[in-house]
Amino acid sequence: MRGTSYRHFPFLCRLEGLISDRKLPLSAVTGCRQESLSKASPRSLSCFLPTAHLPALAMGCLGAFLFLLGGLGALAKLWDIPGEDSKLQERLGQLLLPWMDRLSLEHLNPSVYVGLRLSSVQAGAKEALYLHHLKLDYQQNLLGSGTSEYSRDKPSMGQLALYLLALRANCEFAGGHKGDRLVSKLKRFLEDEKKAIGHNHRGHPNTSYYQYSLGILALCVHQKRLHDSVVGKLLHAVEHDLHLPWGHLSVDTAAMAGLAFTCLERSNFNSNQRNQIILAIKTVQDKILKAQTPEGHFGNVYSTPLALQLLMTSSTIEVELSIACLKARAALLASLEDGAFQNVLMISQLLPVLNHKSYVDLISPDCLEPRAMLEPTMETPPQIQVPEVIRVMLQVLSIWPPYRHSISVPAGSSLEDVLKKAQKLGGFIYGTQASMSGPYLTSVMGKKAGKREFWQLLQAPDNPLLQGIADYRPKDGETIELKLVSW
Repeated sequence: MRGTSYRHFPFLCRLEGLISDRKLPLSAVTGCRQESLSKASPRSLSCFLPTAHLPALAMGCLGAFLFLLGGLGALAKLWDIPGEDSKLQERLGQLLLPWMDRLSLEHLNPSVYVGLRLSSVQAGAKEALYLHHLKLDYQQNLLGSGTSEYSRDKPSMGQLALYLLALRANCEFAGGHKGDRLVSKLKRFLEDEKKAIGHNHRGHPNTSYYQYSLGILALCVHQKRLHDSVVGKLLHAVEHDLHLPWGHLSVDTAAMAGLAFTCLERSNFNSNQRNQIILAIKTVQDKILKAQTPEGHFGNVYSTPLALQLLMTSSTIEVELSIACLKARAALLASLEDGAFQNVLMISQLLPVLNHKSYVDLISPDCLEPRAMLEPTMETPPQIQVPEVIRVMLQVLSIWPPYRHSISVPAGSSLEDVLKKAQKLGGFIYGTQASMSGPYLTSVMGKKAGKREFWQLLQAPDNPLLQGIADYRPKDGETIELKLVSW
């Protein structure tokens, strides 16, 4: 943990009695002045505790304070970072600004719009223009009214669901003839997925339980009800761990399922399944908490924002949950300082967390809430210098004959740059497809990934990469393997 991390964490153990009961000197546990304690109120107890003291004090001090908060009926925002959150949102929002100008069909991403609308920052008139182009894209491609100018592969179920979230982020309901047709299309997607899973639950969704959950969430925030049988498939998957690829928890999928269930519960939908839905929310939360790494991430750094979105919706104040969220925020701050968040989809999922919101808030969004205007950053012209050259070993061992060659690229190149260079040199070919989180591999050496297969990116010998080909930057001497795997 960074030595300065204590500045960022409001810790809710600030009652003079709690400190004196444990015979702890005030200076040993907090940066608060003595007089601040005597004047503290239940809603303003937010002095700062160095995170190094967190494990030793949390169960006693935090537990007693949370019990007191429950008795007083106060709502504790345990992950609140006064002042710091606004600065972080501004920094991340500035990374999204260039994407607001990319209005071509391959770059339009509803998640970017949703993330900004649920944050405390805004892009001004660019947001309205971006939403206008989203509407043109999705209506003309999904409803079949587009011309050749707008023709492209039709959006997936997950992309349609994100588009509907974008409408709610602007306080719009999917209505009218076009809106009703989009809702019907998403419902048909879910029905098709339900049939693929099968009545005996032995099948799998054609896409994934992540997209299945996202579809349920999108319809829920638009106040569109679904048949119990559709929701039942997701309930069964959570109960029997059918959403676990390769036998281990996908935190992203679990979190999205939890957000969908939370929306159904808050909207009083599917009343016959209410008890099961409430139990499923608790089950998913518990699984995510158990998936926390020693560093503090839930699963990994990129699944943590969505996990926090779910955990922040909890209506109960629990010691374990509170400590886990504080630890996760510490890990996120460290990752932000290390420049981990560059992918627009990941940024768009993190922005709501920093504004204490989640996708569930789209049930009743506040479109009048003031948001600070983002200003473009002034970029200094880069100094012209000869780039350092690194060598990356690229190998494909899951085909015959195997491929293994050393590729030279400038330092700082992405894995996609390595693949392009390898293809240019000859003897290597690959194909990609655009997605919300960037391009992903669809074929290598002419071998296409089949149904329930994908090309996995590994740092040899067997360490899966957490980023895609456009975001990951190999180091000198690193070996990268592309491996065709089933799931």
